[in-house]
Amino acid sequence: MTHIELTDNDEKRSDDVEPRLLLVHYLREVLGLRAANVGCDTTSCGACTVLLDGRSVKSCTVLAVQASGREVTTAEGLSATGELHPVQAAFRQNHGLQCGFCTPGMVMATVGLLAENPHPTEAEVREGLEGNLCRCTGYHNIVRAVLTAAETAAGRGESHEVTA
Repeated sequence: MTHIELTDNDEKRSDDVEPRLLLVHYLREVLGLRAANVGCDTTSCGACTVLLDGRSVKSCTVLAVQASGREVTTAEGLSATGELHPVQAAFRQNHGLQCGFCTPGMVMATVGLLAENPHPTEAEVREGLEGNLCRCTGYHNIVRAVLTAAETAAGRGESHEVTA
C-alpha cells in the first residue's frame, strides 16, 4: 500500500492505496464520486475525463499515486453553489447530451479546453474534443454547447477556470 494525499473538489483526501490503482477507480470506488465513468479502459473514449491541476486528463491513464499532492476536480466539483457551471448550463441549453454517459467527461474536457483557449473556433472545439467519444449524438449540439459556454463567459467577463 502507498499513502496518498490529494485535494478532490476542494476537499483534502488521505488514503492508503494499491500502487497500481487507477485514478478513475480511486474516485469511484474509494471516494464514491460517480461522474468520471469507466468507458473503455484504453484511453479512447474520454468518459473518465477530470481536471488534474486544472488540465483535463483521462483518469484511466493516471495512477492514484501520481495524483498525490495534486488537485483533482470532477464534474461533482464544478459548482460550490449548487448552480450549474456555465459549461453544464450550455450543455443543457443546447441539448448537448442524450444518454448522458459521456457528458461528465465531455463537460470536463470542455472546461479544460476553454481554460486553455477561451475563444475557440468551431474547428478548434472539434479538435479539442476529439479524444472524447459520444456514441449517441452527432456532436453538433456538443460543439454548439461549447461555443455557447465560451460566448456566455466572454459576455460576463468570466474566465473558464474552475472555481469550485
